[in-house]
Amino acid sequence: MSEWIDCKIGDLCSKIYSGGTPSTAHPEYWNGKYNWLSSGETSNRYIIKTEKTITQEGVNSSSTKLAKFGSLVIASAGQGKTRGQVSVLKCDAYINQSIIALVSKPELLDITFLFYNMSLRYEELRVRSDASSTRGSITTDMLKKLPILLPDLTTQKIIADILSVYDNLIEANNHRIELLEKAAQELYKEWFIRFRFPGHEKVKLENGLPEGWQVKRMNEFCYVTDGTHDTPKPVYAGVPLITGRCISSGFIDFSVAYNISEADHKDIKKRSGLKSGDIIFSNIGTVGNCCIIDYDREFSVKNVIIFKPKSMRDTAYLYYWMISSTMQEIFATQTNGASQQFVGLTFMRRYKLLIPKDEVLDIFADKVLPIIEQKRLLYQNNLNLMTQRDMLLPRLMSGKLGV
Repeated sequence: MSEWIDCKIGDLCSKIYSGGTPSTAHPEYWNGKYNWLSSGETSNRYIIKTEKTITQEGVNSSSTKLAKFGSLVIASAGQGKTRGQVSVLKCDAYINQSIIALVSKPELLDITFLFYNMSLRYEELRVRSDASSTRGSITTDMLKKLPILLPDLTTQKIIADILSVYDNLIEANNHRIELLEKAAQELYKEWFIRFRFPGHEKVKLENGLPEGWQVKRMNEFCYVTDGTHDTPKPVYAGVPLITGRCISSGFIDFSVAYNISEADHKDIKKRSGLKSGDIIFSNIGTVGNCCIIDYDREFSVKNVIIFKPKSMRDTAYLYYWMISSTMQEIFATQTNGASQQFVGLTFMRRYKLLIPKDEVLDIFADKVLPIIEQKRLLYQNNLNLMTQRDMLLPRLMSGKLGV
């Protein structure tokens, strides 16, 4: 069995550094050919591409620095749970001032082993940063002095490989989910944007719409309400409170929710009356994120709009209407006088949408409901894989489980 020794991360890395941000007042610095990474993107375990890009002028005018493929990046600051998040770069990217990049000495430290080690120590990093900085940020000096219990390089690689099996399966499932979603969205566009639905050749157009199709207000198509606007007190154990930031890629991420008491949950549930087939829509901040409820566990909702279609057929149509690029662009323009994006309940109740004939909706549902179910099963499989990986992680990182 490998002997584990106490080391300092600074002794195991050739570089530990942070970056900067080009001025947003200069549009010529942005939307270029170079990836630019912000701290919020470290919620992804692997960074394959970045949300924003910069130009060579942006690079030259700022203190941003390039982090190479294979580097470890840590969010040194950021709102909410961002600080302390760790990712591995799967691309070259320039980094901002709230990101710290670490480049290991490959003869001493396997970067994937370091990734899993730092992932396990998320809470420790946050506590240490609170004590080491007046602003509660992680610093390069803190990371250099951070102790790490380290086995020999061969054992590091074996441990990293064991844990990577789980993450590779998760990534493969995510890719399958993405392909399924693209197929369903393309079907929606083909039928309801381009009007190439089954039998369209024989259907006459009336005022630019297929015969028998109607335009209705949302509240004529389904019941529309919202969740609580109160902020119940968090409790250690209770019922998750889901807000818009908990909704991602059509699913609920319960890991970013906090718990509320059973009593508060009952009050909210009485108001919202959530059931399977309902759609919850993020209408504040992360506007446009939505998901279909399958109700495998109890939860409450806050600051979301709830749509209650009459059937799963209507749910399937409404969901893909909501996530269509046309509607996402419309949602993104809504501010309603607030400092952040906001779509109001009245706006959504009155919004007019195109309602196809029943037989077209029936065929569409027959095709996309199995896709929605396949996505759900893949996502559930990912949750199980994450649970297994996270059970192994502390045992492997402590050396208690031999390899």
